[in-house]
Amino acid sequence: MSSTIAVVPFTVALPQSPPLAPPPAPRAPAGSGHQGGFQHGLSLLHGWVPQVALFLAVFFLVLAVARFTRRWWLLWVPACVTLAAGVTWVAWAYMNDEGLASDPAPVLLWVAVGMTALAVGLVLVGWQDGAWWQRVAAVLAVPLALVNALIVLDQWVGYYPTVRSAWAAATAESLPHQTSLASLAGMRNGDVGSGRIVPVDIPESGSHFKHRREYVYLPPAWFAGDKPPALPVVMMIGGEFNTPADWVRSGQIMPAVDDFVNGNGGQAPVLVFVDSGGSFNNDTECVNGTRGDAADHLTNDVPHYMKSAFGVSADPARWAAVGWSMGGTCAVDLAVMHPELLHTFLDIAGDLGPTAGTKEQTVRRLYGGDAAAWARFDPRTVMAAHGPYQDMVGVYDDLTPPQRQGGPGADHGNIRPKQPAAEDDSVGLGGRDGVFDTGELGAANTLCEDGRRVGIDCTVNTTRGGHTWQFASSAFTSTLPWLTARLGLPAPNRS
Repeated sequence: MSSTIAVVPFTVALPQSPPLAPPPAPRAPAGSGHQGGFQHGLSLLHGWVPQVALFLAVFFLVLAVARFTRRWWLLWVPACVTLAAGVTWVAWAYMNDEGLASDPAPVLLWVAVGMTALAVGLVLVGWQDGAWWQRVAAVLAVPLALVNALIVLDQWVGYYPTVRSAWAAATAESLPHQTSLASLAGMRNGDVGSGRIVPVDIPESGSHFKHRREYVYLPPAWFAGDKPPALPVVMMIGGEFNTPADWVRSGQIMPAVDDFVNGNGGQAPVLVFVDSGGSFNNDTECVNGTRGDAADHLTNDVPHYMKSAFGVSADPARWAAVGWSMGGTCAVDLAVMHPELLHTFLDIAGDLGPTAGTKEQTVRRLYGGDAAAWARFDPRTVMAAHGPYQDMVGVYDDLTPPQRQGGPGADHGNIRPKQPAAEDDSVGLGGRDGVFDTGELGAANTLCEDGRRVGIDCTVNTTRGGHTWQFASSAFTSTLPWLTARLGLPAPNRS
């Protein structure tokens, strides 16, 4: 089973003064070449692994159901099919009610969910019926159908590009270039290659937010001299379902970061991969609320620790936030709420504001019914109340629907293609089922326009593709040269 995705950069040219944030350079298709390493190892997104998983799941389901009694076909098979249909409907309704996805899930995902439920039903009702090999087939069909469903889900979101990346996450394997805090002192003025990643346990500075282990990337420039230079910092925030290591494991950004650092004399910002959720499925939206005081952790705990432990710059002009999906929403919110902390943000496919369903659902789920708390974390409300900002710059990198020939929206306003479409079959489906959710692009335009009214310079770049980690990785790595220069470090000329 293979998937194909075209990735094409565009730029939305909004009126008013030219932005300080130029659009990123045209990027290679997400998942191509060395960048991200998406084609290293057995692919979970295309090729024979997904095909074999689907074949085995179907094969053992057929063996489990192949029984030749009248009672079996008139009573138990319809009951199992009804169970499968019910479980599938509940899963679909839950995903829609909770707003768990920006794009509609592919039909194949719901088929895979139904197959898993069917396999469970066949075990429950068929254990006393049929030959021993049929019972064995029914038992084996359950994990095989579940694995197939997980692979289909992964193809949709592109979370784990390869078997190796999934195994590394499951076994908590060390990240590339990982070392310990204790070893850093002995590396000063030594050969550290393209830098080191350090796991850190950041103390709570009054946030009371129970977070997981986080990670810090230190470029070669940090190791030069008798003591660490005051380098700039980029706070890296993942999506709704996340671990702090996702930018490295799922986004696989380090090969591109290595290439950039090696071509830039070892100069790059320090990257801190933060925990915005506390657990994999805790959607905090980076606010203080019923799901934890994530905002306090990101704005108090993390900056204090980074300055004390790594000697990074305290100048807000040298701090930035980069976020993907929910993390993109967080990046905007952190910037507009805390200009004393950071002056630069990159929002990759974020929403209009912290969201957990409709506004009413969001107020209830995130803030325990406190509408005033919703307003305190709504970026449009915050910007309007704050008034003019000084030296605040943002880039929005979002998805745009495929252009159509004629008809409403054919020209998509003033979105202009910057290079021809490119084909690539190594990235996730991104929920492409013929229906594209344009909410993110609308959010980017709205936030950028509102920001410009209060002095926030911004650019909206759009890319045709899927809502996947591969898109997030491509957006970040293509923006890294500009981001590095913006934070006061030398960066290679992209011309």
